[in-house]
Amino acid sequence: MHQVETMAYAGAKPWHGLGNKLQPNQSIDDWKESAGMNWTIQNSEVRYITGQNGIGTINSFPEQKVLYRSDTKAPLAVVSKRFQVVQPGEILEFYRDLTEVGGFKLETAGVLREGRKFWALARTGQSVSLKGRDRVDGYLLLATACDGTLATTAQFTSVRVVCNNTLSIALGDNRGAIKVPHRSQFDPSVVKRQLGLTVSTWDAFVARMKALVEHPVDPDSVDGLLRRVLTYPTPDGSGVSVNEQAFKTARGLYDGAGKGSELASARGTAWGVLNSVTEFVDHQRRARSDDHRREAAWFGQGAQIKQKAWDEVMKLIA
Repeated sequence: MHQVETMAYAGAKPWHGLGNKLQPNQSIDDWKESAGMNWTIQNSEVRYITGQNGIGTINSFPEQKVLYRSDTKAPLAVVSKRFQVVQPGEILEFYRDLTEVGGFKLETAGVLREGRKFWALARTGQSVSLKGRDRVDGYLLLATACDGTLATTAQFTSVRVVCNNTLSIALGDNRGAIKVPHRSQFDPSVVKRQLGLTVSTWDAFVARMKALVEHPVDPDSVDGLLRRVLTYPTPDGSGVSVNEQAFKTARGLYDGAGKGSELASARGTAWGVLNSVTEFVDHQRRARSDDHRREAAWFGQGAQIKQKAWDEVMKLIA
């Protein structure tokens, strides 16, 4: 069962092989059309009927509103009347000046869960090769949901080309993301200012990646780190247990099963350990579908696991 409703992509085929392929450098309007983001979210007052068997008086409930699609009229969510909607088109419009004058290139955009969640991902043009062969590219992800499951979130992300692993790039103390809750108006210019679309974030990230590449780790340290990261809460809520299956899989990825694990940058290094976790989360972690796994890796529990792994490897090079 696919979460992806509609999607467009430029470049390599995405993780689930779906979507409309676009030639490079298409206009934002072409992206809206191909990604299925050329509709709007509309709203209506909540109404209910009092009486037996649905026959009776129609009443209104002004505290809430129903959000629905302009094209299919399908319902999306019931939200507070104070909920500020961000439209699918606004997510792509955010990138208009970035692609036209900023050197960014849109790579994927689309709609999840019948229209409740939508996103766009663009390459920033920043790139580094670690030890000459291990390329990591910079991206900017913008996503939102109209059902209350996600604030409008802008975050820098890196993609390790050899294995397509993703990792959020920390912005100072910001944990890698700018979040605009739906009780506030989404103002693209403010978000761009907060992101500080500059090279400094990327440069600091590159410096950390290079430090991880240069930091050797012994087998015991690898085991300890993976066991600290790959845990789950105990059923009684008193603590955490190691997820032994996840540990085994990630350890195997580190030991040579992972894509790029044999590269000089990763073999026996802290960078290699980090990538064993990101590859596990992005491609191996148990999920109902590839789409569910990808969504968790970007926004959910998977993203939290990767953040824990990043925090742990940062301690190694502190």
